[in-house]
Amino acid sequence: MIYLKTDEEVELMRASNILLGKTYAEVAKSIRPGVTTAELDKIAYEFICDHGGRPACLGYEGYPATLCTSVNGVVVHGIPSKECVLKDGDIISVDSSIELNGWHSDSAYTFPVGEVAPEVMQLLRTTKEALYLGIEQAVTGRRLGDVSATIQQHCERAGYGVVREFVGHGIGRHMHEDPEVCNYGRRGNGIMLKSGMTLAIEPMITLGRRQVVIEDDGWTARTVDRKPAAHYEHSVCVRNGKADILSTFEFIREVLGDRFI
Repeated sequence: MIYLKTDEEVELMRASNILLGKTYAEVAKSIRPGVTTAELDKIAYEFICDHGGRPACLGYEGYPATLCTSVNGVVVHGIPSKECVLKDGDIISVDSSIELNGWHSDSAYTFPVGEVAPEVMQLLRTTKEALYLGIEQAVTGRRLGDVSATIQQHCERAGYGVVREFVGHGIGRHMHEDPEVCNYGRRGNGIMLKSGMTLAIEPMITLGRRQVVIEDDGWTARTVDRKPAAHYEHSVCVRNGKADILSTFEFIREVLGDRFI
């Protein structure tokens, strides 16, 4: 069932998403060669708790961490560890959710680590572009397939793979709500979008083949060819004329400066 949110509920979701954006900015300060993903996870956990939030990923269906830290060919759900040390030229997608005052946030950002190959940087740019193009379709009267098809076409025209196994979703009092928001589809298909729907839109795009495999930990989803993957995500509220983006990358921008993609 899809729940339409009131204006007051949307503002509570925005507050949760702002805290998540600030958390990512705090994590961004430490993303550099030589840092472990476990260190990044600790930073996020402490920052969220210190600001009154609950790390919603921690313990979700047994997930053992605050962040999903997906490096290079890991598409999503990479588990932070002391053994995963970032290197110059890596990329790392950071994905998480916070519950604040009963409402969830969700967003993701893929960070370059040091000097990254030009073809990988272009993958990041295209994936982020696809996110915002998809969001432009998240308005009253459009169909969910309009969001999906826009993302798919933008990325496939650039020669990239569009992951099918993982999708976006509704969000609100729960981290995952109806409907599913695929990154592939047909225009004019799917449910009609209504004002007050809140969606997490999240392109997951690969430099090579689109297929993924799940590693033995039951969480880590890696590209079959081990080529890099990018992941960007915003929580949005469907509105008349223009979607309302509830999450933010602006705090990340303040930390990264001219390194912001």
